[in-house]
This record gives sequence, structure tokens and C-alpha cells, in this order.
Amino acid sequence: MSSAAACIFCKIVKETPALCAQANQAPGDIPSFKLFESDKVLAFLDINPLSRGHALVIPKHHGEKLVDIPDDQLSEILETPQPVVKKLVKATGAENYNVLQNNGRIAHQEVDHVHFHMIPKPNESEGMSIGWPQQKTDMEGLKALLADIKSKM
Repeated sequence: MSSAAACIFCKIVKETPALCAQANQAPGDIPSFKLFESDKVLAFLDINPLSRGHALVIPKHHGEKLVDIPDDQLSEILETPQPVVKKLVKATGAENYNVLQNNGRIAHQEVDHVHFHMIPKPNESEGMSIGWPQQKTDMEGLKALLADIKSKM
């Protein structure tokens, strides 16, 4: 687990002067190519894109996984990808895209700060390529899993 002080995305957020004043830090730690900013959310272009227009949406609140984001911050982070994707589709001409959010190292999360990838998929070779290795299951196994999940909700 990373601390907010060491987090690259928190350093990008701290570029915002008002937040820097609260954190008692100078603005401009790490510049970004901002697409959208509000009090709770920041969207910017990925500096290691999988395709032209690959963007990230992050909460300004540091949380490693989605479950670490306070409820009062969550709705805006979940609503922001859609308008950003609309603009990316218009700007890139790529009508196909992936929206991805990973939680934890074995789930391929590289930065320990919640973030959503918006990845335009203009053709077969650019953008995200994924495999979907399905597991065999049966109806009784799914029924038991459903009961287990519901008992914990």
C-alpha cells in the first residue's frame, strides 16, 4: 500500500494550488494534460497510452482500491468517465473503447491510487487487447456462490 505522499497521482493532483495550500505544499509537483477537473475528480491524458486519447479519471482523494474511496466521493468518480469518453470518441474518431478499473497487483493495478482508464480502440492493433479465460462452472455451483455472496451482503 502506498502513502499519499509517495503517490504519483497525488503529486499530479497537488498541482492544483487550492489543494496545495491545504497540504502545505508548492503547486506543480508533476504536470499533466488535464481534460477535466472538479473539486473531487481529475481526468488527464495517460503519458504511456495504449492508443491515441488514452485517458485516466482519478479521485482527488487518495485511496488504493475502489472500496477505499469514501461514499461522498464515489458518485462523482463513477459518473465522470462517461462524459470524458464521449469527448474522446468525438476527438479520436474511435467509436469503440474500453473503460477499465483494476484493484490490486494481481488484478494489474500499477499505481496504488484508484483510477479508471478510458482507452479508445480505433482498430484491432491499437488500444487494449484482452483475453477472457473462462472457468467451467455448473448451475449448482453458481447457486451456492449466490447464496454465499447474499449471506455477506
